[in-house]
Amino acid sequence: MKRALALTCVLFLFACAKPAFKDEFESDKPWVEQLTQLPAYPDVKNLMAFDAGAVSDNQYFVDTTSIKIGEDGVIRFSLVIKSSAGALNVGYEGIRCATRERKVYALGRSDKTWIKPRVSEWQKLDFVRQFYAQRELSRNIFCPHQQIVSTTEEAIEALKAGMHRSIFR
Repeated sequence: MKRALALTCVLFLFACAKPAFKDEFESDKPWVEQLTQLPAYPDVKNLMAFDAGAVSDNQYFVDTTSIKIGEDGVIRFSLVIKSSAGALNVGYEGIRCATRERKVYALGRSDKTWIKPRVSEWQKLDFVRQFYAQRELSRNIFCPHQQIVSTTEEAIEALKAGMHRSIFR
């Protein structure tokens, strides 16, 4: 009986004890987004194509010179989407790997300048059907296993391969 009572007390103490470690989502400080500087407008010579899946006839490109990895856990980049009719949609976006969200910071105009979007807030990638490109970049290229790539070079290598090397493991 004493052993059962002692075991119950030990188990109770373990259940009440706070873990000695913190995971990446648990922090004493709230997450703060960095200020964002817009890059130069994308140049065709810096665009790298990637496959966003068979769901769309569009072509998808990232301007490799625009890729920035923030200390806030956000990877920012210029995304160019070319429709089958030849129309271009250009945006400067960010993906927050830990939460699988995306945000548009600026939209490209035909005169090769940036404008602020009407709405610029974080959106869950899984809740909007049209985010094919951003989901692919998040899941398989820039944020494997919800972990942001370490360097711009690593991001470009993953783009070239069409998948981050850790996905193969």
